[in-house]
Amino acid sequence: MPLDIAQLRAETPGCEAVIHFNNAGAALMPKPVLDTVIGHLQLEGRIGGYEAAAAAADQLEQTYHAIAQLIGADPDEIALTESATRAWDLAFYSLAFRPGDRILTSVSEYASNVISFLQIARRTGAQVEVIPNDESGQLSLPALREMIDERVKLIAISHIPTNSGLIQPAAEIGKLAREAGILYLLDACQSVGQIPVNVREIGCDFLSATSRKYLRGPRGVGFLYVRRERIATIEPIFLDLHAATWIAHDRYDIRPDARRFEQWESDVAARLGLGAAAAYALRVGIEEGSARLRALANQLREGLQTLPGIQVHDLGRERGGIVTFTMEGFAPEAIKAYLAEQRINVTVASKASARFDMEARGLDAVVRASVHYYNTEEEIAVFLDTLDTLRRQGPDSQQALLARASRRK
Repeated sequence: MPLDIAQLRAETPGCEAVIHFNNAGAALMPKPVLDTVIGHLQLEGRIGGYEAAAAAADQLEQTYHAIAQLIGADPDEIALTESATRAWDLAFYSLAFRPGDRILTSVSEYASNVISFLQIARRTGAQVEVIPNDESGQLSLPALREMIDERVKLIAISHIPTNSGLIQPAAEIGKLAREAGILYLLDACQSVGQIPVNVREIGCDFLSATSRKYLRGPRGVGFLYVRRERIATIEPIFLDLHAATWIAHDRYDIRPDARRFEQWESDVAARLGLGAAAAYALRVGIEEGSARLRALANQLREGLQTLPGIQVHDLGRERGGIVTFTMEGFAPEAIKAYLAEQRINVTVASKASARFDMEARGLDAVVRASVHYYNTEEEIAVFLDTLDTLRRQGPDSQQALLARASRRK
């Protein structure tokens, strides 16, 4: 069924206030998600935090089921965490590395993940190696196949990078990992909610994701998928009385499900909001929503390429809803500041967030505009007209823009 864009926008209060092209940062929450989060906080205020959590226990349980349905998993394979970063860390740091073990990652890998690789390499003597790209800019599958040997302990990939429209070939990577018996950790922070994600088809052992981006949930919550066959073989890097039970003075038992990666204290309202966001995404339809947002992104790329002095920097055979560009004579921060004054939200992706990729391409920073299905063709037209207005004002205008933005901070 075609999406009812008018209804979806009516259910998204933020659409009245801004043109929001920062969905890869944090998407606008729909009203059912807002109502869920606010309603639980109000309940905590009325009857107490513990009591509200008890009252919401069945509803919270549905969060696991909604996420599992969304990614093709089972509820016992899902752990709820404070963020996608924490979910990823819990999987990665719970693995045992030895000198000579090899960690394979992508050119487009996110800074937080690479920092973790380097820390573990320094501690253990493991090696971090970057899989080359192919001619399209995505990870080269033949190169990965050639790099695999008995010393490869982990393949860790960001499904959709922070600084490009690229979608990595996650399922094909998973096939190679399974054939070689290598652990596969997929950072799906940008992909869950943006494109269809099925962990059985991808073949990953771990998948981390957030609530706040394309899934349209609240900040401060995420989740970790752990393939059932791996759960019992991995002891989390830390445990508490939720993840394990103290059964004798000198013994404890760890939970048999993925919730062994959780901790007792949590933001219940945010977790409920994540569940509401997953349910909302299922109701809208991931296939339908993804097709629309990718069509909008293609329209935006094509429009940007018609403007003099603008260069689009997206890579890959397959591209999603993230569009990155630069404009001759203008710093990306100045472009962001000007758009913000016109109530248009974008962000800037800097070299510090994806150093392998951006250094290889000679980029210091790019403007990142990321669309969602609730955005419109009319908003794209306004966006392009606004950029063209800035371009015609000339680069001399950017110092005043940056000064005004600094004062607003």
